[in-house]
Amino acid sequence: MNLNKARNRPVSRCAKWLGVALMCLPASVLAHPHSFIDMQTTLVADATSLTGLKMVWTMDEITSADLLYDAQNAKAGSDIWKKLAAEVMARVLSQHYFTDFYREGKPVKYLDLPSEYALSRKGDQAVLEFVLPLAHPQPLAGKPMQFSTFDPSYFVDMTYKDKTALHLPPDLEKRCTLALFTPKPDASLQSYALSLDKADAPPEDMDLGQQFAQKVTLECH
Repeated sequence: MNLNKARNRPVSRCAKWLGVALMCLPASVLAHPHSFIDMQTTLVADATSLTGLKMVWTMDEITSADLLYDAQNAKAGSDIWKKLAAEVMARVLSQHYFTDFYREGKPVKYLDLPSEYALSRKGDQAVLEFVLPLAHPQPLAGKPMQFSTFDPSYFVDMTYKDKTALHLPPDLEKRCTLALFTPKPDASLQSYALSLDKADAPPEDMDLGQQFAQKVTLECH
């Protein structure tokens, strides 16, 4: 399915997630965040340059429920899965992959469309996989690169379980290192986030999600 068409039309009832709300959630769910995504990222690179990030996002069971219901028992690779994947990916693209990427304090641009993407099922969880391609390959040698993936509203918690969720291609393991920084917001900020119910949205200039966002640093020699 064409992603540009998917981005310009209404999406199905609960695939319009990750914008203001991530899916259809029960009214009893209070306190930010309301949905949870477990992330894995693998660097995509050649011998000299970083060309992209391959991301795997595993959604929690409640978040996944409607997507999996819409898919029913459809086989992997069927038109139903392709349609759902296009709708979900279009929503991610409308938020610039929910990812900030910097080098030497300057933003690194990426292409508007992923080089590949797919949606699948893992038990009771939906799994979105895609490759975020950089607009211009970044030389591996030189200043460190840093990227961070988060929902600005903190409606969705997007988290790496630990450093083992970050992967280097085998031929880069000896010359590159990945570091994961997990912030520890103070008690007042955590209390504020917990006070928000699902109808609330924090002020945009507060950057609530960014204050909880993990940061990944890549350095090569």
